[in-house]
Amino acid sequence: MAVASLSPLPSAGPLTRLHRFLRGLMALAIVALLSVSLVACDGGRNKAAVLSPDDIAAITRQAEGFLAARDRLPELAALVNKRDWTYTRNLIHGPMQEVGRQMLYINRRLLPSEQAEANKRANNLKAALADLDEAARVQDSDALRKGYIKVASSFGLYAQILPQPVQEALKQV
Repeated sequence: MAVASLSPLPSAGPLTRLHRFLRGLMALAIVALLSVSLVACDGGRNKAAVLSPDDIAAITRQAEGFLAARDRLPELAALVNKRDWTYTRNLIHGPMQEVGRQMLYINRRLLPSEQAEANKRANNLKAALADLDEAARVQDSDALRKGYIKVASSFGLYAQILPQPVQEALKQV
């Protein structure tokens, strides 16, 4: 019995070469597609977040009121030193009352990466003002003095959050 040769059909040679060629072409197309996809995904990583001119203008408007309240600190210090309970509370509830709202509007316009720290500092300032008000209400001179120190330092810490263009516009640097 003769063993039959299992050689490919004579027409199978060109089909095998065509199959290899198409497989190589497909691999090349996949590599090109993946390369283009990866380049297209790289877009946002290199851009630094920047405040818009509208944000800077809004922050500047609110910062003017915040800084006006901060500029009243020497007046508040004089009232604290005199232990003038009534006028201390009047200053807190009058000219300094809007500070919380102003900081809220400023914080909303800051970059997302800065908002958490700004909110923390704003809350510390509001708490310090509340403590100072309570010390004046109960007429505790020691707590009033300590409360004033907390308020003054909290104003300074929050002012550092203001963006550089705002500080320059308001001549704070």
